[in-house]
Amino acid sequence: MEQLISIFVKNDQPSSENLTNHSLVGIKLKRLFSIVKDQSPVLYWISIVISLLGLFCIVGIFIDERTLLGVNVWLKPLKFSISISIYLITLGYLVTKYPYSQKKKAIINHLTAWTLLLEFLIIFYQGSRGVQSHYNVATPFDGILFMFMGIFVGINVLTMVLFLIDAIRLKLRVAKSVQWAIFLGWLIVIFGSWVGGQMISQLGHNVGVADGQEGLPLVNWSLKGGDLRVAHFFALHGIQIIPLFAMWLGHRWKFPQGKQIWVVSLFALMFASVIGYIFYQAKQGVPFIAF
Repeated sequence: MEQLISIFVKNDQPSSENLTNHSLVGIKLKRLFSIVKDQSPVLYWISIVISLLGLFCIVGIFIDERTLLGVNVWLKPLKFSISISIYLITLGYLVTKYPYSQKKKAIINHLTAWTLLLEFLIIFYQGSRGVQSHYNVATPFDGILFMFMGIFVGINVLTMVLFLIDAIRLKLRVAKSVQWAIFLGWLIVIFGSWVGGQMISQLGHNVGVADGQEGLPLVNWSLKGGDLRVAHFFALHGIQIIPLFAMWLGHRWKFPQGKQIWVVSLFALMFASVIGYIFYQAKQGVPFIAF
């Protein structure tokens, strides 16, 4: 993973060859955040705000003993703070590789940043109340908040579709194999969003057992029945995993772009197949990991 992160952005400092691997990773990450901060500032600062609220959630886990569906009320906001922050930084970097005008980039960045912030604030607020944020239609107020969350998610899915189409239609400022990986990554992410829609349609994430059963530590994936969140989780991170693999491949193996595209395609197919199997397994009511 350190190798993948270390080649995520180019290093223009020859002296770094004498540094340790951990130092190189630190330099590359600093460069990555610098790019996002300079070229996608709204995504950068919103990710910082959400990360800080995530730290508040960590404190809440230790000082607040309330539970919801078998876990601490602050666990879900914490998980979403991590996931959304990673996505914002990822998007902030990837959008710089699309040949968009500054105006178009600004529209996309602001639309993404503010809708995801509002979605997270709803999750945070509902967690602070000790009630569900997702699938909660217990009261008209809860139902309205859930509806708005769906609207914000829908807006972001539309931007994902735009990125997917333009990864084929336009020439990105990356190697051909990486551009193909970005396209495949968005394709898998959109499938993950569809899995999210499956959870909304059944107003829950478990299959075969009620939500709130015993789950894996931290992620709380069900140990007794199927859980659609597993496939949803892995698919949503396809936009990091597939392009990072393509970048690592291009850095590690110096063979023609055509062959790299084939290897990236094979890797993406294997990754998607695993996600597909996990989804199928969950729909049959089989837990991802059973104890």
